[in-house]
Amino acid sequence: MMSLNPISIYNYGADEERGEIARMSSFVGAVAIGDLVKSTLGPKGMDKILMSPGHSATSEAHVTVTNDGATILKSIGVDNPAAKVLVELARVQDDEVGDGTTSVTVLAAELLREAEKMINQKFHPQTIIRGWRRALDAARAALENSAIDNGNDEEKFKKDLMNVSRTTLSSKLLTQHKDFFAKMAVDAVLRLKGSGNLEAIQIIKKLGGTMTDSYLEEGFLLDKKIGMNQPKRLENVKILIANTSMDTDKIKIFGSRVRVDGTAKVAEIELAEKQKMKEKCDKIINHGINCFINRQLIYNYPEQLFADAGVMAIEHADFEGVERLALVLGGEICSTFDRPDLVQLGKCDVIEEVIIGEDRLIKFSGVARAEACTIVLRGATQQILDESERSLHDALCVLQRTVAETRTVQGGGCSEAMMACAVQELAMKTPGKEAVAMEAFARALMQIPITIADNAGYDSADLASQLRAAHAEGKNTMGLDMEEGEIACMKELGITESYQVKRQVLMSAAEAAEMIIRVDNIIKAAPRYFPYISQWC
Repeated sequence: MMSLNPISIYNYGADEERGEIARMSSFVGAVAIGDLVKSTLGPKGMDKILMSPGHSATSEAHVTVTNDGATILKSIGVDNPAAKVLVELARVQDDEVGDGTTSVTVLAAELLREAEKMINQKFHPQTIIRGWRRALDAARAALENSAIDNGNDEEKFKKDLMNVSRTTLSSKLLTQHKDFFAKMAVDAVLRLKGSGNLEAIQIIKKLGGTMTDSYLEEGFLLDKKIGMNQPKRLENVKILIANTSMDTDKIKIFGSRVRVDGTAKVAEIELAEKQKMKEKCDKIINHGINCFINRQLIYNYPEQLFADAGVMAIEHADFEGVERLALVLGGEICSTFDRPDLVQLGKCDVIEEVIIGEDRLIKFSGVARAEACTIVLRGATQQILDESERSLHDALCVLQRTVAETRTVQGGGCSEAMMACAVQELAMKTPGKEAVAMEAFARALMQIPITIADNAGYDSADLASQLRAAHAEGKNTMGLDMEEGEIACMKELGITESYQVKRQVLMSAAEAAEMIIRVDNIIKAAPRYFPYISQWC
């Protein structure tokens, strides 16, 4: 007799969701992620407090206060596969262009919200995708046509960079001092002279003072101290940057033993070790240097030898600090010192000790890479400093992208409304079900200005209808002025965004939404079985 029970081809414990159930599971997870970060969008967006447990039962929980979409999504653990796609989407957006992480997540979630309605109306996913692709082409063409390129006019381009920087910072913690920090970010990026290497810009955070006490320092600052009894200021410096062990070279063979028949023999071993270390220090000094910077610790005896030779020794510069030092000083990181002729030394005009707040730092002036600079951030709490660093890093990344791709577009929801209007016009000329999908794409785009208005506490329905009507009349520079709660000309207000960022948001959100909507099966592997764990449970 044939059994009518469903046959499973998977291992015991595996789970499978099919068809509509799988699709709805994806929609619910992705829309939930969009709703989570939606309230942080725009200049009046709210912040989130993220708490992570301490490393031990007695240590305090780590608290992060932020409205950065990538930081929020990176800090939360999600189990839904579609939600994980949006978390990864925000991370890639942050890595690629530095900003727009919340926008890309919200747009992808709104596209999937619209797709869910169409799936419930028995639209086939491939029909929706065809409509979306046509809508995406129209939106991208409209965005490209609206882009302004002032790359050939230095004065106008610098004004564009200031506007882009201000717009980026207006949705961050630094919005109260956005002019101050926008100028600082633009000056730092323009020092790079088009190289686009943000490694040459270092950000140092120091507790104390107010945010406006922050400043841009030419040269490079290293948050370390100079060794004891060594010169505190050097000029015309030749620097050897190393990553080498400076403790006495003891026998490091595991399990080895040294047997001696008296304390005099122990003293001989110690003397041999000291002699070995002296030879190593002599090799370093013979490079003709007057400053030695090591990634690892420099112990008392080597430090004494360097002091006797008049060489400034700086120990335990963290790996990132050493890498950046090698970049800005034009040197190489060494581990062996037998061939001084093959070593490239770093150079700078002056090394001196400076005091910031209550801390002593080492300042390198006149470095080989002249564009190198350091931004010193001040603030009342560690949370303010951390969020200020994230905000400034976003602004620097966007400015770097704008220098590489000099086109800009209008912000304040203007670009989204313009793209929605272009997609809506194409939908009216398109026959068939694809037109419904294109209209849904336009509605999803309009959710960005609607969300910005909602987060500011204004009547989003009224402002969105005014904005839609203005763009229908051909006023393609109209957007939302969240200071006055009305629509206004973004060009006059100087609310400008990078074309590269806006394009990346549009393309990434559409691709992620399309990938999720194609899903018709979710298969979860069976959990691994660990017999040696189960016997203790």
